[in-house]
Amino acid sequence: MRDVGKKNVLGVGVDAVDYDAAVERIISAARERRALTVSALAVHGVMTGVTDPVHRHRLNSFDLVAPDGQPVRWALNLLHRAGLPDRVYGPNLTLRVCERAAREGLPVFLYGSRAEVLERLRQNLVAKYPALKIAGARPSMFRCTTAEEKEQIAGEIRDSGAAIVFVGLGCPRQEVWAYEYRDLLPMPLLAVGAAFDFHAGLLPQAPPVMQDYGLEWLYRLVQEPRRLWRRYVYLNPAFVALLALQALGLRRPGLSATLPPASEIRYG
Repeated sequence: MRDVGKKNVLGVGVDAVDYDAAVERIISAARERRALTVSALAVHGVMTGVTDPVHRHRLNSFDLVAPDGQPVRWALNLLHRAGLPDRVYGPNLTLRVCERAAREGLPVFLYGSRAEVLERLRQNLVAKYPALKIAGARPSMFRCTTAEEKEQIAGEIRDSGAAIVFVGLGCPRQEVWAYEYRDLLPMPLLAVGAAFDFHAGLLPQAPPVMQDYGLEWLYRLVQEPRRLWRRYVYLNPAFVALLALQALGLRRPGLSATLPPASEIRYG
């Protein structure tokens, strides 16, 4: 188990953790009914914080930010000698947490995506982990909610008896959601992105060799070029350039150089 704390990657605090440490922190918080905001960030997720000081404030307020992408793991090892042998990939983290939750009788809640995706996801998770208790599921409203609706959503999740919430709204909406609900829900809130579509069987994952060499972005770009081309054409080179500047000491971004949100967004 490896957990050497938060490290500065381009001004975003990323935890130098492995799977075992990340799962243990999540399960411990679930057992104790304690709030814990969690995200697994790849290059795109980190860059949403780099380019937006308000969102960087949210990310740097998270309790656990795992290195989802191989380039983020490489950055931790390069800048901070973290010695991480592998990334903490959001979809795999989801399964590992579900396995432990099933073993320990901790119910989970699925929030986000569409009703048909949630149903397929529920079926597949229960088939894989028969002892897993899914306390409830609620699809995204695909709009901003009112303050009253936010309270209703939080109340539904609390009343379900869930001990862990998986949030699949896409980056950065899911991180905004977790940040804004963290004071209403005394449990881990895990922003897991494409894990819902992957584990529902609706979106194929990159071959392991492409994942190992940090080329998952290329596989996804081929799958969804119209939606993703701007993300990868602009943000990937920017990440590499900024990483080089930080490694050379020519750029020293601070973790506190953020801007607190002036108001809520209330993604639903």
